[in-house]
Amino acid sequence: MDTVKNYLSVAFFAFWGGLARYGLTEAFSFYGTVIANLLGCFLLAFLTYFFLRTSNSRAWLTTGLGTGFVGAFTTFSSFNLDAFKLLLGGQNFGALLYFTGTIAAGFLFAWAGKQAANFAAGKLLERG
Repeated sequence: MDTVKNYLSVAFFAFWGGLARYGLTEAFSFYGTVIANLLGCFLLAFLTYFFLRTSNSRAWLTTGLGTGFVGAFTTFSSFNLDAFKLLLGGQNFGALLYFTGTIAAGFLFAWAGKQAANFAAGKLLERG
């Protein structure tokens, strides 16, 4: 039964994650991919460390949010395709900046997500 809950949770949250990413791409075009990926780095780190600290989570919820929502929200393939398009367009420096900048910023956003999760979990645990 737990396996079925996990699959349904991933499907449910993936639907919403995919819609959110599509909305960002529609609103911000090329930059929508960057925004989605950086927010995804923050969200996945936040959710992971928050649930680890509070341990109140249900497996179906953490799987659905992490694998489903964040997995559908972020896009490694579009990130690489955008970098490739920049290279093909002769924008070598732009491609290098986009590629390395996104990776470096992703680490920063993941670190910020971990810090925010630790802070939020600490506050939650203080309340009892």
